[in-house]
Amino acid sequence: EYLIINGVECEPYLTADHRLMLEKADEILEGIRIVQKIVGMPEVRIAVEINKPDAIETLERKILERGLEFQVVPLKVRYPQGDEKMVLKAVLDREVPRGGLPLDVGAVVSNVGTVYAVYEAIVWRKPLIERICTVTGQAVARPANLKVRIGTPIGEVLEDCGGFQEPPVKVVLGGPMMGFAAVDLSTPVTKGVSGIIALGKKEAALFQGNPCIRCGRCMAVCPWGLFPTVLYKLIENQEYAAAWEEGLPDCKECGCCAYVCPSRIPLVQAFKYGKLMSRKK
Repeated sequence: EYLIINGVECEPYLTADHRLMLEKADEILEGIRIVQKIVGMPEVRIAVEINKPDAIETLERKILERGLEFQVVPLKVRYPQGDEKMVLKAVLDREVPRGGLPLDVGAVVSNVGTVYAVYEAIVWRKPLIERICTVTGQAVARPANLKVRIGTPIGEVLEDCGGFQEPPVKVVLGGPMMGFAAVDLSTPVTKGVSGIIALGKKEAALFQGNPCIRCGRCMAVCPWGLFPTVLYKLIENQEYAAAWEEGLPDCKECGCCAYVCPSRIPLVQAFKYGKLMSRKK
């Protein structure tokens, strides 16, 4: 019934999709038309957060100029609204069942970067060999959005931005909430790396985890209604099957629970480990 184009870039620091919508709106709209035809001509909704008024205006103007029947849906700024299930809930007020897919509720969700890549593949016969990356952080000399070849070491990308203006405490690939720390600067850019963030002293603090105080904050903020403190205890006790039944596969590793935890418990890392061990067993 619906093709939802996800232009919600909810993670802090990242602006790659925002710049893409501003500078490649025509190509994105053509890519949407191609995907729309592939999946059976559903109605199109383009979800964009209201803190990107220039992107909303650009897309609406281009849609009008081209005579398309696409609708831009402005959404409140709310993390982690970039998740496809959250976008579906916000745009269509439909909830994907646990363990289900958007297709189960009559929708297909695709990112703006994906439809742009589809446009290049179909129109220009260009394979996916590069992507837009946000290079930023207090330690970066000249923050920028760059078109980066997949496989390029992140050290070379950072050099193109003037290198470091101060020693980074940590270099994160992706966003600060759902990204992961780079082992070293030879780590390559992959198709899923939307950002390279070199965090300075004022941005990155190192914490020591403490025992859970049962405050319940993690349960209150979980967008999927899970019980992080219960999952953590099950994983800590190596009860991986029980954690799986408790809803571990539904965790999207958004980091909300770890962010609000006063004990600084590494919840997300535990959930990733629990998923790995569950699959092994």
